[in-house]
Amino acid sequence: MSFLSPCNPSPWIINLESALPGVFWGWKAMSSMCEGYIKEKMDVSHFWLALVDHCTQLRRSITVRTISSLSVPQVAQKSSPTPTIYRTTATTSPNTTNTAVAQPWSTMPASTLSEAAANGPVSKRQKLQVRSEETSTAVRRSKIFAPFRTVGLVSPTDVPFTSLALGNTTFQITTSVGRSLQTYDLKKGLNLVFITRPQTPENITATLAWKKNVFAAWGGATTESQRGVWVFQRGKRTAELELPRGTAENFTRLLAFGEWIIGCASSTVEVWKSSTFEHYTTLQSASSSPLSGCVCNMPTFLNKIFLGRKDGSVEIWNVNTGKLLYTLLPPASDFGQVTALQPTPALSLLAIAYESGPVVIHDVRTDREIMRLNLGNSKKAPITTISFRTDSLGAGDDGRKDGVMATASRYSSDITFWDLNNNGRKMGTLRGAHNPPPSASGGIGGGVSKVEFLYGQAVVVTSGLDNSLKSWIFDESPFSPVPRILHSRGGHAAPISSLRFLPSNSDGSDDVGKWLLSASRDRSLWGWSLRRDGQSTELSQGAIQKKAKKMGLLDSDSSSRLHTSLEGLKAAPITCMACSLNRDGGIGAMPGVTGIWKNSSKVKGEKKGKKQTEANMTGWESIVTGHVGDKSARTWFWGRKRAGRWTFDTGDSTEVKSVAISPCGTFALIGSAGGAIDMYNLQSGKHRRRFPARLTPNEARNLKLQQLQEEDALVLADQPTKPKFAKGQGRHKGAVTGLAVDSLNRVVISCGDDGKVKFWDFATGALLHEIDWYPMIKVLGLRYHPNSDLVALNCDDGSIRVVDTATKKLVRELWASRSHAELRIMDYTFSTDGRWIIAAASDSSVRVWDLPTGHLIDAMKLPSQCTAVAFSPSGEYLATALDGEVGVHIWTNRTLFTHVSTRQISEDDITTTTVPTASGEGGSALVDAAAEESQEEDEEQNATIVPIMDQLSEGITTLSLVPKSRWQTLLHLDIIRARNKPKETPKAPEKAPFFLPSTSQNPDDKTSVSNGDSGNTLNSLAPPTNSSDNQASRIASSALASKSSAAASTNVFTKHLADAAAQTSPSPSAYTPLLTYLSSLPPSSADIAIRTLNATPPYTELHTFIQALTARLEQRRDYELVQAWMSVFLKLHGDVVVRDAKLVDALRKWQDEAKRERERVGGLVGYSVGVVGWVRSVR
Repeated sequence: MSFLSPCNPSPWIINLESALPGVFWGWKAMSSMCEGYIKEKMDVSHFWLALVDHCTQLRRSITVRTISSLSVPQVAQKSSPTPTIYRTTATTSPNTTNTAVAQPWSTMPASTLSEAAANGPVSKRQKLQVRSEETSTAVRRSKIFAPFRTVGLVSPTDVPFTSLALGNTTFQITTSVGRSLQTYDLKKGLNLVFITRPQTPENITATLAWKKNVFAAWGGATTESQRGVWVFQRGKRTAELELPRGTAENFTRLLAFGEWIIGCASSTVEVWKSSTFEHYTTLQSASSSPLSGCVCNMPTFLNKIFLGRKDGSVEIWNVNTGKLLYTLLPPASDFGQVTALQPTPALSLLAIAYESGPVVIHDVRTDREIMRLNLGNSKKAPITTISFRTDSLGAGDDGRKDGVMATASRYSSDITFWDLNNNGRKMGTLRGAHNPPPSASGGIGGGVSKVEFLYGQAVVVTSGLDNSLKSWIFDESPFSPVPRILHSRGGHAAPISSLRFLPSNSDGSDDVGKWLLSASRDRSLWGWSLRRDGQSTELSQGAIQKKAKKMGLLDSDSSSRLHTSLEGLKAAPITCMACSLNRDGGIGAMPGVTGIWKNSSKVKGEKKGKKQTEANMTGWESIVTGHVGDKSARTWFWGRKRAGRWTFDTGDSTEVKSVAISPCGTFALIGSAGGAIDMYNLQSGKHRRRFPARLTPNEARNLKLQQLQEEDALVLADQPTKPKFAKGQGRHKGAVTGLAVDSLNRVVISCGDDGKVKFWDFATGALLHEIDWYPMIKVLGLRYHPNSDLVALNCDDGSIRVVDTATKKLVRELWASRSHAELRIMDYTFSTDGRWIIAAASDSSVRVWDLPTGHLIDAMKLPSQCTAVAFSPSGEYLATALDGEVGVHIWTNRTLFTHVSTRQISEDDITTTTVPTASGEGGSALVDAAAEESQEEDEEQNATIVPIMDQLSEGITTLSLVPKSRWQTLLHLDIIRARNKPKETPKAPEKAPFFLPSTSQNPDDKTSVSNGDSGNTLNSLAPPTNSSDNQASRIASSALASKSSAAASTNVFTKHLADAAAQTSPSPSAYTPLLTYLSSLPPSSADIAIRTLNATPPYTELHTFIQALTARLEQRRDYELVQAWMSVFLKLHGDVVVRDAKLVDALRKWQDEAKRERERVGGLVGYSVGVVGWVRSVR
C-alpha cells in the first residue's frame, strides 16, 4: 500500500530589487499618522502594503527631490517594466501505486491536507515573464478625499474559505472579500495577517491554499469578461496560471494534489502542472449534463479526480491521460444533482450529498453503497458542505471513538454532527451557527457556506454568507457532541444604515478618531477600530443563546424551525443614534443587578437602589439608539461593549424618530413620531422633563383663558407683534426628525417635518424661539456643530439650510442641484473645524460645500448610492456606506498633507471615483498627497495672477509689505547689539591629553603624532596652518565682507538721494526709488544708510531725506515704515536738526502731515465705532 506522493513544490521568488525602488520616508505628513498606528500595534498588512504599492508607483511616475524641499514635480506617466520572476522546478518525483487497502477510520489521514507535505529539492531556476496587469480605466479622484481602505469585510461572498496547516503550530484560514483575499491565523485568535495585493480585475470565484501558495480564480459574469487564476505568497502576487484560449466559464472549484492543479467550471475541467504552472490538458465529457461544481481526489488513487454532475452521477477521471475511467450512478433518479463530495478518512470511501436525497457513503472500489443518512429537510436545505473529524475522537456515547461527520447547507443556519458507527446516527445539531439564508431573513445574508474540521484537532471552522468566520471547539470533559464557540470574526450581514465616529476629547475614548460606530439592517451595532482590526467588535445584546434555549428554538428539530435565526431575538434595526463618552465608565463600568433594557419605572425596591449606587461609582451608559417601529429608545455601555440598563419610552407612545445626548453625558433626549420630546436621566433612568413642559390643571385653565382674551383683543394692522410662547405651548405637530443640545446645556434645538425649527430652554422646557418654514418645506434632519454654534438642517426640497443658533438667522442655503428637483440628501455631517459640510445625495454622489463661501468645492460620484457618512473628530478620515454593501469605506483627508484648491466646481466636474478597497491599494494616495502636485493646483498657478498692489486707493492709508520684525529691529538695533555682545573674549581651546592624537601640524605642539601611522590621521590632510590664526582670519574676513556690503548699500542709497535732490521741484513720486530701496535693506544696512547721511552744512542730504518722508506721508503709503525711519533719523541727527532753521521748517511740515493723517484716520474709526454701537444697541 502506498499513498499519493506529494509533488515537489514550486516556490516563486520575485526579484524585488528590479521592481521596488528605495523608500523615501521623509514627509512630515506620514509621521503623525504612523505614531498612532505604532501605539496600537495595528495590522501592518494594511499600512505596509500600501507603502510598498506607493513606492512602486512613485518610481514609475515622479522624480523625488530632496526631502527638505517637500516638493515633488509632476512628470509624465511612464510604462512600468514587467518584474522578473523566477521559479524553481524539481527533476524527479517518487512513484506511487494504485493499491487500495481498506483500513479503519483512525488509520488514514484526510486527503484534504495533502498541502502540508514537505517540499522537494530545488534543481534549477527558469525565467518566466508574468503577464502584465491590465491597466484600469483612468478615473478622476476627489480633490479632498483619497481612498484608504474598507473595514468590516470578513467573508461577505459565497466563495468557501480555504485552510492551510503550518506544521504542528497553527492553521491559516483564507477568505474571499470580493477581489482580494484575507488570511487569518487561528493560533492568534483569527487575527488578520495577510491581505492579497494587487486586486484581481474581477470578483474571485474560487480559492485554494496549497503548500506556500494561495490560488485565486477570478472572472466576470459574462462570457466576454476577463478570467484568470493568480498565485499569491504571503499576500503578494507571484505568478499566474496559463489559461487556454477561449476560456468562457468561471472556475467554481480549485483542487491541488500530487503533480496537478485542477480548475472546475460548469462544463470543462482544466488541468495544470503544479511544478511549472503550465496548462496540461482540458477534460470535457460527452455527457450533456453540466458539472455541479463538486470535485475531489482520494488517497491512493494516483492521478484520479471525482467530478459531480447535475444528473446525480459522479465521474472518475485520470488527469494524466485525460480519460474518463468510470461513472458512479446515483442510487435513485430523483435524488437530483450532486451538491457535495468529500473523501472519508477511511480508504476508498466517498461521501456524496444529493440535492433532494440523503448523504451516501459510497465505496468507489466496489461501486456499492455502504451507508445512507436520511435528512428530513433535504429538499428545502440540501447539504452543500461535508467534513470529517480526524483526531480519532468525538463519536460514541463518551466521545472516545472516531467517525464524526459534519454537514451543513448554505440554505440553513444549522450544522449537523453525525456518528458514523453502527450505520450512523445524528449526534447533535448546532443551531444558529450563522444567520439564516436571505430568503428567510429579509435580505440579510446568511447560510453556512463551508464547514471543515482542522486536521488532528477537535476544532471545526465555519463560514457563512452573513460575513462571518467562526471556529468551534469540542469539550472532552464533560463530553459534548455539539461544539462551543472558540473564535469569531465578523461584520455586518446587511447594508449599513448609520455611521457615527465616537466623539473626541472624552474620558472614555482611547484615541481621537479611532473608533467608528455603524448600525445595519441586520439588527447589530458594531464598533470598528481604524487602527487594529482585531479590536473591532459587535456590541452585545445580552444572552441571546440562553433566551433562544428558553424559547425552545435550539431544541426544536422540525422543518418549521429551519430558518429560525438568533438575530431575530435582537432589537429592531437602528434608525438613529447618539453618543457622549463624558460619563462612560469604560471597561470597569458596573451595570448593577438590573438586566438589560428595562423600563426604569418598573424597577422597584432594593435592587434599584443597589444598582444606582454601583452606577454612581463607575459611570453609566454613553450610547442611545432608536429602532424601527419601536416606541422606546435603548441605551448601551460603550466601555463594556454591551447593552445598557434602560429603555426610554416616548411621551405619546409613538415610534422613536430622533435621539440626542447632552454634552455632559447625563441626559438623553427622545423625539417621537407624534411630536413629543422627552428627557431622561441616564444615571437613574428617570424621566426628567418634557418639551414643552407639562401644565398643571390650573396652568392649563389660565392658558385657555388667556388665549380667549387674545382672540377678542383688537390688534392694529401696523402695530408690530412680538411672538410670545407661554408655558406648555410650542409642541411639534409632526414627527421630531432631529435633536441637539448646545455645548453649555442651555438650549435644546429640535426640528420636525412640520417645517419648524424650535429652540427650547433646557432647564424649564419653555419654548424660546422658533423658525417657521411651513408649508414650503419639511425638515428631515439636524446636525449641530458645537464649536461654531451652527445647525445644518436637511430639507425635503434637496437643500441644506444652515442656521446660526446665536442670532437664530439663516446664514447659508446649500443646494444639491437646482436643476434636479427630485435630488435628495441621504445623510450629511460637519467637518471637524466646521468649515465644510459633507453630504451624500440620492444621485450616488458625495458633495463638499465650503461654508464661508457657500461654494460646492468638491464632489465624487460613487458606484452606488451612499446611505451614510461620518467625519472623524481628528479630521483624518471620512467614512461612507454604500447601498447593497456591508463594508465601510474609509477615505483620508488630503488637506492634512497638501494644499487643495477650494475653487467652486460645477455639475460637469463630477465624475465617477474609485472607492477604497479591502486591501488598501488606494492607500498609496495618502503618500501621493504629500508628494505630487495635483492638477487643480496647476490650474490655479496657470490662471490669471492678480498683481499685488501696494495701495488699493490713494484715499486709504496703507501699511507696507515689510515684515513687522524688520522695522521693529531697526528701532531697537542698539539694544540688540548690546545684548549680543560677548561678555568674555574667546579663549583658545585646551590641549588634548598626551595619549590622544592631535590634528594640528604645529611643530611646537608636543602632543601631535609623529610616528609612522600619522598618515592615517587627519594630520596629513590638514594644511600646516595655525588654528588660532585661521580663526582670527575668518573673523576678520567676515567683518571685512560685512563692511564692504554695508559700504555698497550706502553708495546706492547716496546715489538715489542725490538724484532726488537734483530735481528743482520734485514730485512725491520722485522719492519712490529712494524709499523703495531703503525698505529693501536689512535693519543693520538701513541703520548704516541713515547714520551716514552728510551732517555738514548746507545739510542737503538731511533736508532731502525729510522731504522724502513727508512726500510718503502725503501719498498715504508705508505709514509704519515712515514713523520708524523718522525715529531713527531724529535719534542719530536730532542735535543737527535743531541748529538749522531750514531743517526745522521741513520737520514741522512732516509733523503737520502726520498729525493731519492721524486725525483723519481717527475720525473714520470713531465714526465706524459709533455706527456699530448704534446698530448693536437694543432699541
